[in-house]
Amino acid sequence: MTRSGWVGAIGLGLLVAMALLAPVIKPRDPLDLVGRPLLEPFADPRFLLGTDALGRDVLAQLLYSARVSLVVGLAAAAGAIGIGIGVGTVAGFLGGRVDGILMRISEAFQTVPTFLLALALLSALGASTANVVLAIALSSWPATARLVRAEVLSLRQREYVDAARLAGLGPLTVAFREVLPGALQPVVALVGVTVGAAILVESALAFLGLGDPNQISWGVMISNGRQAIRVAPFLVVIPGVCVALAILSVSLLGDGLAARLAPQRRYLS
Repeated sequence: MTRSGWVGAIGLGLLVAMALLAPVIKPRDPLDLVGRPLLEPFADPRFLLGTDALGRDVLAQLLYSARVSLVVGLAAAAGAIGIGIGVGTVAGFLGGRVDGILMRISEAFQTVPTFLLALALLSALGASTANVVLAIALSSWPATARLVRAEVLSLRQREYVDAARLAGLGPLTVAFREVLPGALQPVVALVGVTVGAAILVESALAFLGLGDPNQISWGVMISNGRQAIRVAPFLVVIPGVCVALAILSVSLLGDGLAARLAPQRRYLS
């Protein structure tokens, strides 16, 4: 894997460690009022990153927010990639009318920006963690579907696919068992972009107050901090840096894995 890929892996590992160790580092509820409001970072050893306008520990909120933002982002990206792989495989392998219908549906989704579509879906579904994941997944799958379809179209006429057909396997069995594995390598490069976009959309939705009201996330922290941005800009900067680090890390990791698989792809071709 490339150096940038390792940098991304380290960055993502640090964020995951933050999420996993949150109850150990800060066992109290992150929304508890524990100190004087608007303490600056490092002003009090008990609150290394200061406190917000209500006197809540910023470090505790940051650690627990990592859990929500990363889990929602990864789950939504996994859903989008899963839908895209299924649609792209069926469209590319069956072709004809099925391909035409599925691609027109994909184009209809792509005519609306991902964030606006997720915003509309979440407004209709209601604010909850599960609905945020569903809204992001349903608005983000077309790119994966079109990439997988293109790969399947190039593989479906190979000799081993014809042999599977002659062996009596059904069309969908051939598509998912024989063709799909060879079409997945280019998707690896798209995984980092999809995960990063999902984290960004989740943060934006939470910033607008459309996340789960019972959960704290980086987007919620930024939204709460903007009210005191003139006197305590760190309340916006700190969670904003975490969002940027998460997006950069998964993007670099995805690019690194794609570069690692590229020689194998050339060899298999």
